[in-house]
Amino acid sequence: MELRQLRYFQAVAEELSFSRAAKRLHVAQPALSRAIKQLEQTLGADVLERTRHHVRLTPAGAVLLREIAVLLQHLEDVTHRVRRTAAGEEGELRLGYIGPPTQPFLGGLLYEYRRRYPLVSIHLEERTPERVWEMVAKGRLSAALTRPVLAHEALGLRTIVLREEKLGIVVPANHALARRRFVPWTALAREPLIVLARREGMGLHDAVIAGCRHAGVMPRLAQTPSLIGTVMSYVEAGAGIGVVTEGVVTPTPALRFILLKPLQRVPLVLVWQEDDDSPPVQRFRELLLEWKAAGNLWPGHSANSLTKEP
Repeated sequence: MELRQLRYFQAVAEELSFSRAAKRLHVAQPALSRAIKQLEQTLGADVLERTRHHVRLTPAGAVLLREIAVLLQHLEDVTHRVRRTAAGEEGELRLGYIGPPTQPFLGGLLYEYRRRYPLVSIHLEERTPERVWEMVAKGRLSAALTRPVLAHEALGLRTIVLREEKLGIVVPANHALARRRFVPWTALAREPLIVLARREGMGLHDAVIAGCRHAGVMPRLAQTPSLIGTVMSYVEAGAGIGVVTEGVVTPTPALRFILLKPLQRVPLVLVWQEDDDSPPVQRFRELLLEWKAAGNLWPGHSANSLTKEP
């Protein structure tokens, strides 16, 4: 049974005329008659009663006409879904991310993505940088917003750098360094440091240790909490100096952010599997690059506003 035969039968059944159906379908009437006859032979039943002046549906033909309407509508729906999926307008986006560096823009970005592609199902996973790399490599995530993780660079994954955030210190407003715009790495030799735990932020933690060692400083790690918010709380409590990236700092009356010199940067990247670059991921990447070009990834954020001397 061919789809063409079903469409031909539907036209004849609706017009109740071979000549009108042939004109509607832009086919020759003999070809139309042969197709209907072949359909009846395949079904083993007559679907049309033909006389010299009339064409009528048989009971079997009436059943076939009802079912064809359902079948063809389903086929049309499937065709639209396939086209939408190929265009990235339908499907699934499983996105991993790390929290504080993406907090300024992720909500707005996903809102815009859902507005443009409302039929794409979005699933979010907040994990550590190393964990999201593993999940992308294993196909459990479509893509992730994370820090670079050297151990996973050879896993056949692609990355785009979204931002390179400068490293600096966070101190209480009454700290001796609070009025400085920049401080040298050597200034950290005299201070207890609050740094995100390596298991939670390998890229950031390693960058801090590398910066200290490059400056000839032996870092004194007073605390290594699992959350950036806890780093800030320790600093506000006077337990030490926090070493963080500019992108995670929200200016407050109680805290000051000062850049470290020489400048050292920690990238934030989008990572995805080159062999599993689905249309929803492609559309997400396009939107992300669009926002990057427009400066929307860190709305209202300016490193100068954080480091300006009062």
